[in-house]
Amino acid sequence: QVQVVESGGGLVQPGGSLRLSCTASGNILRFNVMGWYRQVPGKERELVAAISRGGYTNYGDSVKVRFTIAEDFATKTVYLHMNSLKPEDTAVYYCHAAGTVIVDSGQEHFNSWGQGTQVTVSA
Repeated sequence: QVQVVESGGGLVQPGGSLRLSCTASGNILRFNVMGWYRQVPGKERELVAAISRGGYTNYGDSVKVRFTIAEDFATKTVYLHMNSLKPEDTAVYYCHAAGTVIVDSGQEHFNSWGQGTQVTVSA
């Protein structure tokens, strides 16, 4: 009942910047957290950055300082600003959202993932 759609991926040169966007749809009552994860073939999905309803942020060690997460819960959107990109940042980036959604029977928790967007950092 909650869909999450990412956009903004693509090819960028090392040292460049990119901004990812993620928008959720549905009758969302409130978000608990929205965030970004990434995955490369053969490896587990890892946290990139997350932001909670209270504004607390959490970053993966490899992206601290270089990446910034920002939210606009009013428009159900979260952004990931990526600077000083490195080839090792190449991955499929997934948006995640969790919170409470209004359904016919009342309210229920949701925990949704997007389909992913490819980010490739290469010269």
